[in-house]
Amino acid sequence: MFDKGYFNNKKFVKCAQPVGDTMGRFHPHGDSSIYGALVWLSQPWNMRYPLITFHGNNGSRDNDPPAAYRYTECKLSKMGEEMLQDIKKDTADWQLAYTDEEKEPIYLPGRIPNLIVNGTSGIAVAMACSFAPHNLNEVMDAAIYLLNNPDCEVKDLLNYI
Repeated sequence: MFDKGYFNNKKFVKCAQPVGDTMGRFHPHGDSSIYGALVWLSQPWNMRYPLITFHGNNGSRDNDPPAAYRYTECKLSKMGEEMLQDIKKDTADWQLAYTDEEKEPIYLPGRIPNLIVNGTSGIAVAMACSFAPHNLNEVMDAAIYLLNNPDCEVKDLLNYI
């Protein structure tokens, strides 16, 4: 969405557009998983700081499903756009995407520590994890402290978070 310019200050686009672009360029595993991730990133009950701004039915807290992507529209939220602002600044290694036609970062270089501020849960290799969401201001204060005091202990960071 960042590459295509679906920015917060621009018009909404049909969700079918970024879903198709993603499937064709980066993720060959099907439209339902891509659309599911897009919807998840827009839901304020799942994301403390949603990365996608959504028009249309994006489901409900009660597990009502979202409308089909041909009926909904999206664009990056201000937070989503800010997170990707430095993606081209050579802060992560890049590899060829599955089509061998364009590159993608091995790790997503983000200005915002999304995993910490939005939290997540999942399971892989028989190990479950669950990260609670945290306040962005507190996390950034702790990050600045850590940069200035690289030998600090976790208990020192707890003064901020």
